[in-house]
Amino acid sequence: MQKFDLIIIGGGRATSLGVTAGKLGKKVAIIEKSTLGGTCPNRGCVPSKLLIGYANVARAIQESKRHFIDATINTIDQQTIFDKTNHYISKIDEIYQNKFNENVEIFRGIGSFISDHVVEVNNQKLTAPRIVIATGTRPIKPPHEKAWSSDDIFPLKGKIPNSIAIVGSGFIAAELANLFDAIGIETKLLIRNENLLRNEDHDIARIFKEEFTKNVDVLFNTTIKETTYENNQFKLILQTNEKESNLECDALLYATGREANSDLLHLENTSIKLNKRGFIQRDEYFQTQAKGVYVVGDAAGEYMLQHAAAYEINHLGKMLFEGEKEPLKFKYMPHAVFSHPEIASVGITEQKAEESQLKYVVSTTNWQASAKAQSLRIKYPITKLIINPDNYEILGCHMIGPESSIMMHQVLAVMHIQNDIRHLKEMLYIHPALSEALLPAAVEAVKKVEHYNEVKN
Repeated sequence: MQKFDLIIIGGGRATSLGVTAGKLGKKVAIIEKSTLGGTCPNRGCVPSKLLIGYANVARAIQESKRHFIDATINTIDQQTIFDKTNHYISKIDEIYQNKFNENVEIFRGIGSFISDHVVEVNNQKLTAPRIVIATGTRPIKPPHEKAWSSDDIFPLKGKIPNSIAIVGSGFIAAELANLFDAIGIETKLLIRNENLLRNEDHDIARIFKEEFTKNVDVLFNTTIKETTYENNQFKLILQTNEKESNLECDALLYATGREANSDLLHLENTSIKLNKRGFIQRDEYFQTQAKGVYVVGDAAGEYMLQHAAAYEINHLGKMLFEGEKEPLKFKYMPHAVFSHPEIASVGITEQKAEESQLKYVVSTTNWQASAKAQSLRIKYPITKLIINPDNYEILGCHMIGPESSIMMHQVLAVMHIQNDIRHLKEMLYIHPALSEALLPAAVEAVKKVEHYNEVKN
């Protein structure tokens, strides 16, 4: 049996712990069943955003008439677009591997537990007093063997499809449908009900649905009744309400959610417990029921976001190597949807505030007071603020419009330092930057709170 100071199961962001431990002279084992780097740079956030960059340029050209410019796209070199992205992915494993010193040993294979502190990989037994589980998640397996999940397009192998049907209604489906459609691949998005991005604030989701469907062909209230695959093509029988229709497409992609990889770990051999959703239970110090065994990132199923995982791993590193005693408590968890249009969100939605019976004030403001926003020649962008009228605290902020994910960081800074909407109202803005659109939003929100309190009193 090989003995280590630290074992990390999962070669994604948690490998930064291995880098640190190796520099400190610790003996580290990293177990990875696929390529180093994990989902984000290989099969998720990064390659999808590289591709979305091309989509954004295509959309700008397609929508140039609103700027009184008559522009057309002559050709889109889809092969080179995917080749460039595939080339980026091909370098990830090597980049990660080069981060480690001689104290770090990489094991390629599936790691599973024999007992609380003994892990087996490739018939080799490893043990360590500290084990970190960072096995992430995987896409839910498509019901047809020839259908794709997101893992099958990063990297995309083989012939690029001329047409694709995508099943799903969440942010992955919305991002991929926009991408394929924008670069000239005939795209249909199939949604089993009327809800697109149902977890977003309802006002934001309504605007998104209206704008998104101007470009992407979305079939609502639609399910696939029957799927056949012949001569490299899918033949689908669709059920829309009570009507049946036929659809043929080169590719069929399911973006219907992700599930835990915990079933690969043989946790039945340990004292580690799972929750009802199949994710690994942990305490506020990231520790499982097995002392010295920690779980971080998506494997715990709490915040399924790369920036959350990175934050957790950074804090765990401080606990393991720097003597940090305090548990990590996320103040706020932002996210973005990098589609067309773009969405950014933090805090609670209005529907959540209603369900929780919170006291709140809502302010919704368009961006037209900003000249930079006016130059975009689009009317839909808004900022929606949900404020606690007792203390001006920002309970939620939701934006839809170009560069929303960038603008949101201004709100996040205020929320993290001293959460009071009046700070956004009083600060100095660069004129006429796009973020200046937050000034009238803050002014209006403060007015709404003041009016609420006047009426109440």
